[in-house]
Amino acid sequence: MKPLIEVVAGIIWQDGQYLAVERPEGAKMAGWWEFPGGKIEPGESRDDAIVRELQEELGVTPVEFEYWRDLKHEYDEFVVQLYFFHISNYTGRLTSLEDQRMEWVDPAKPPTLDYLPADIVIVEALHK
Repeated sequence: MKPLIEVVAGIIWQDGQYLAVERPEGAKMAGWWEFPGGKIEPGESRDDAIVRELQEELGVTPVEFEYWRDLKHEYDEFVVQLYFFHISNYTGRLTSLEDQRMEWVDPAKPPTLDYLPADIVIVEALHK
């Protein structure tokens, strides 16, 4: 049986666009685009995880956010359970703390970035 990894992901909105980040060099699946976030720590709630991950990754603290939906995706070596949050407000200044590239994406236009396979269904839903 493949290991199950539980992950939170934030869809950060600003001026009608959402933020995409590229997985940095050295990371597993580097070069693919995704929504910022990461693994839920043992004993941590999803809400606490999304706040901690965005503080660690981007230097911001979500203050207005809500759970949207989840999905499970099977990769060759593991299964990921993703919990997506819409983030409408945060404090702090967005900073690439892991040297990842960041891009604001207009959901009214067709997606052009190479997203992780697990995120494609979410990107499609945002671009409808």
